[in-house]
Amino acid sequence: MNIRIFDTTLRDGEQTLGVSLSPDQKLGIAKKLDEVGVDAIEAGFPVISEGEFKGVKMIVDEGLDCEIAGLARTTKHDIDAAVDSGLTYIHTFIATSDIHLEYKLKMSREQAQEKAVEAVEYGKSRGLQVEFSAEDATRTDREFLKQIFSEVAKAGADRVDIPDTVGYSTPEYMAEITRDTIAATKLPVSVHCHNDFGLAVANALSGIHAGASCAHVTVNGIGERAGNASLEELSMALQCLPYESKYETNIKSKLIYDTSRYVSKIVGIKVQPNKAIVGDNAFGHEAGIHTHGVLNNPLTYEPISPELVGRTRQLRVGKHAGIHGMNAILEEFGVMTTKEQSQQILEKIKLLGDQGKQITDVELLSIASDVMGDSGIKKIVQLTGFSVSTGIGTMPYAFVKLNIDGKEFIGTDHGVGPVDAALNAIQKITGKISELKITDYRLASITGGSTSLCEVTTSVEDAQGNKVSSKSVGKDIVTTSVRAVIDGINQIMLKKMLDEKPTTKS
Repeated sequence: MNIRIFDTTLRDGEQTLGVSLSPDQKLGIAKKLDEVGVDAIEAGFPVISEGEFKGVKMIVDEGLDCEIAGLARTTKHDIDAAVDSGLTYIHTFIATSDIHLEYKLKMSREQAQEKAVEAVEYGKSRGLQVEFSAEDATRTDREFLKQIFSEVAKAGADRVDIPDTVGYSTPEYMAEITRDTIAATKLPVSVHCHNDFGLAVANALSGIHAGASCAHVTVNGIGERAGNASLEELSMALQCLPYESKYETNIKSKLIYDTSRYVSKIVGIKVQPNKAIVGDNAFGHEAGIHTHGVLNNPLTYEPISPELVGRTRQLRVGKHAGIHGMNAILEEFGVMTTKEQSQQILEKIKLLGDQGKQITDVELLSIASDVMGDSGIKKIVQLTGFSVSTGIGTMPYAFVKLNIDGKEFIGTDHGVGPVDAALNAIQKITGKISELKITDYRLASITGGSTSLCEVTTSVEDAQGNKVSSKSVGKDIVTTSVRAVIDGINQIMLKKMLDEKPTTKS
């Protein structure tokens, strides 16, 4: 059975606190959603602003493969705005719970039902495909919910949606009202689940088990308050969990991670590290027992292969690390150690870990080099010169000098800010040498006050698609950014150069 994926990142997702998208940004995300394989996109709420109307129209005019829907209240004005934007599919809604009727809408159940029926009939008269939602359905009187869904079905609705508007349902109740709705309407049923109690994906799956044929989702689970059911979690659960084997979606799973990162960057919301499927730690291993198991058979500590969602496995070192995992990382860089050297390196790592320090691959290589002495690893990429200039009325300018495997390289460039100028200058150098590019840059302040420190995390990718991430902490944003990028470049180039010249065990 194919489950329809209705993505509302551009509507419900944009209702996340602090998120506001321009028409061009909306179009960019819509293209990504179409590429990843969603069946329908809720492009926005056309009536709310001129920019929103323009964004919806731009998406409609793009000619994407998926269906494009727009939100509309149960008013002719909203529906007309949707039609004027070029939409042929609306998602219209009215609240049906007693608390919403009394305190928000100031109307009776009968009045709400009348508005719902009128909106569906009007939408159909305008030639639209109409999906009707009973807002706050999971807190709506169960008999009234069946009644209003039955009436909009008679009025010509094409499909109906059950919104768990405040994430109040349990999987058991979602299944019950889904079966009610199917029986009352004989229409395709969608479920729209919020994550206030962390049950959005579980509730959506439960609705699907009970016969729902569509789930409303957002990329990274963004949305109001605690967010919505996430596209990546739901689609991969349907694809991979053994009890879901009868379900399929059109989602191209290998594009999930790239889509997640793109949306995260555009909306300005960082994905939490422990987020399922797309979080930084989702396929990361440090504990010695885990890394040893994963090296023997990845399925010991991973439910799915990271490559399935466009990712790679990450083995990391720290206080919980073991010899096997640490040596596996070193061997990726062509570094072979004796048993005694490995033990010394691991002891130093655990000492740093006990001090609360996180250890990057470059730091691991530095520790290994110290322990191995003459047989250690030289630093392939070294920053030998760096300066930036900026001021009012002038575009920031950066000068960077790198020593790469004994050769000096100079890069200069401008940018919209001093950090951008510095990164552009570095990319000028690396592009000439080995087609390395900076694919991600994130800045966070980790302490407050006049002596605050900043934390910069960057990702570097080579022409073959190999990616590494690196982190640096310091007082100056520009210098810290440059150091983080250089660390990332070092990781990539060490892997490539040491692979070409493999060392032997010392």
